Formats: sequence, C-alpha cells, structure tokens
Amino acid sequence: MAASGQDGVERRGLMFVLSSPSGAGKTTLSRMLMERVPDLQMSVSATTRPMRPGEVEGKDYYFVDQKRFDEMVAKGDLLEWAPVFGKSYGTPRLPVEKALAEGRDVLFDIDWQGTQQLREKAGTDVVSVFILPPSAADLERRLHTRAQDSDEVIRGRMDRASHEMSHWAEYDYIVVNQNVDDAFAEVQSILKAERLKRMRRIGLTEFVRKLQRQLEK
Repeated sequence: MAASGQDGVERRGLMFVLSSPSGAGKTTLSRMLMERVPDLQMSVSATTRPMRPGEVEGKDYYFVDQKRFDEMVAKGDLLEWAPVFGKSYGTPRLPVEKALAEGRDVLFDIDWQGTQQLREKAGTDVVSVFILPPSAADLERRLHTRAQDSDEVIRGRMDRASHEMSHWAEYDYIVVNQNVDDAFAEVQSILKAERLKRMRRIGLTEFVRKLQRQLEK
C-alpha cells in the first residue's frame, strides 16, 4: 500500500540518484538528505567484500560470498552491479521495489555506470542528479583537505574526474556545488518537485473523483 503525502494523495516512491566525481560533495549531500528529508531511505548494497569492524549486516551492506552474488546476478535479483577493486557490489531489487510501492524514496550514491543500469531496469522510477565542482582547482583543494589520500591517489582521482564528468548529459539534473548549503537546497527542491509529478501520485484519480462527488451533491 502506497503512503499518502501531506495532501492525502497516495504516491509511488522514486529512486533518487546522486553521482559526482570524488570530492565534489555527493556523500555530504547524501548525508544531509538522510538527516533532513522524511520518507527517504539509503539503498543498501550487497557486496562480496568482508565485513569491517563496526559494520552491521543489512544496514551497511548485505554481505554475501561470490557464489551467492553470481546467483543474484543470474536471477536478475540486482538492479545494478559492478566489480570494484576485485570485489562485487550490487543493489538488491526486492527491498527497493518494496519501498517504492509503499511510497518511500530510495537514495542511491552510485556512479554513472550504475545509474545507466538503474535507468535500463527501472525507467521513470529513476531521478538522477550529477554534482559538479565549481572548478578543477576547487575539486583538487577539497581532495587535499580531506587528508585521506596521497598526492598520487589524488592525481588519479583528478584524472578519473574528467572521464566521469563526460557523462553529465545522461543525468536529469546538474547541480554545481559552489556552496554546500545552496547545493543541498537545490537537490532538496528537485526531490520535492519529483515527488509531486502526476505520474507518481497514483492516488490522484480517486482523489479527484472524490472531489467531484462532493461538488455534485
């Protein structure tokens, strides 16, 4: 059963995708969305990598072995998947479809390849946003400020950023992250507007009929 919005009209949930080059801000914006926006849940991926200390099964990841992961791929149980540094990662289909049917939105922090796979399988349920840095110098500064990577790793991330940004035109929306609060406001506005699209508001027909019956009395 789909959830009702603030206006009482039932709606179907959507898959809200944020992508960006490393350092452009999608992880920060994702965290802000999860903290401040109701009826939004983070997509939980399946992975073949080992569980790390502090991680929780079903919250951080679904931990599976390679045999089980390959079975999920073969059965079409994953909406998108990819190998990363010798391990496999993918999005289980059933939890996402259950959330959407109940009127809840699912947030994805994935790259352009995962976004393409989602679009192929889920079509209009997907809304995609690509986050751009205001300049190459700003992106490099942010990567250095994080103090997580060596200069060599940062150069590699900068090289990959150009390739990742070449896919910007495949996204529904582009947000330039000059200021994180302004970027968040734009991303939140996109989500609010997409939630109001007629095709997602599956209870509109009955809602309008009810209004008409009231007017005809």
